[in-house]
Amino acid sequence: MQAVIARFLRYLQAERNASALTLKSYRDDLTGLAEFLGAHESIDWALGDITPQQLRQFAAALHDAGYAKSSIARKLAALRSFFRFAQREGRVQQNPAKPLRNPRRERKLPHYLTSEEIARLLAAPPVDQPLGLRDRAILETMYSAGLRVSEVVGMNDQDLDFEAGLVRIRGKGKKERLAPLGSFAIQALTDWLQRRHLARTGDRQRPVFVNKFGTRLTTRSVARMLEKYLLLTGLDMRTSPHTLRHSFATHLLDRGADIRSVQELLGHKSLVTTQIYTHLSASNLRSAYNRAHPRAQ
Repeated sequence: MQAVIARFLRYLQAERNASALTLKSYRDDLTGLAEFLGAHESIDWALGDITPQQLRQFAAALHDAGYAKSSIARKLAALRSFFRFAQREGRVQQNPAKPLRNPRRERKLPHYLTSEEIARLLAAPPVDQPLGLRDRAILETMYSAGLRVSEVVGMNDQDLDFEAGLVRIRGKGKKERLAPLGSFAIQALTDWLQRRHLARTGDRQRPVFVNKFGTRLTTRSVARMLEKYLLLTGLDMRTSPHTLRHSFATHLLDRGADIRSVQELLGHKSLVTTQIYTHLSASNLRSAYNRAHPRAQ
């Protein structure tokens, strides 16, 4: 088995241009399996005798040893790749790792801000400075429409329809959607656009949000901008630009929006992706139940 592992690692390095870290991870994963099965270099024949049941026992041992589900999934992926290689080499007839299913990964509840914390954050940028107006417009727009940071920096003038209160968004996979803008976001955008300076680059798209040189803002610049206001307001430094999107969805559900509507507003392809926010609202639903139901307590 060790000989096949060595050939597999050489294949990854030569054919797949795998990094040194990747090679080390695969070597550790496969050596761990060999040790678990009691395999040695002198008994290559044992490779063809490995069964899916033995690999399931190996995965169970990893779980009992305290490995995270993500680590177990990565190790199982390494086994599938290794046995696929061994099958091509003629060392095994079938891939015993193919039937294995990854452990169901736990979805962590996303961090979000309360309505009061959002209000503090949105009030932080100074409105007596052009870049302060820009920063407030960015934050207001992201929270108002639940945008990803890549979506907000990709906005162009032609995407805005202030009369209808809408903005056209190009999301993941170049999928477009219309997102509503609240009155606070529209006012913030109007104030910023009146003070914006565009560089003469011949860019007909006219980006909505630009830096001090008049060129399109980057996602990293938005992240740095947000960090500045988090320090200023004393809000949780775990907050990222995506936190505004999490907060948007959570607040809508807390106030009675149906999950299908929130799915459309977020541009999620699957409802499963949106359902993570229902867990965040569970405590609010319980509180409402306790307040309203005559026999709740």
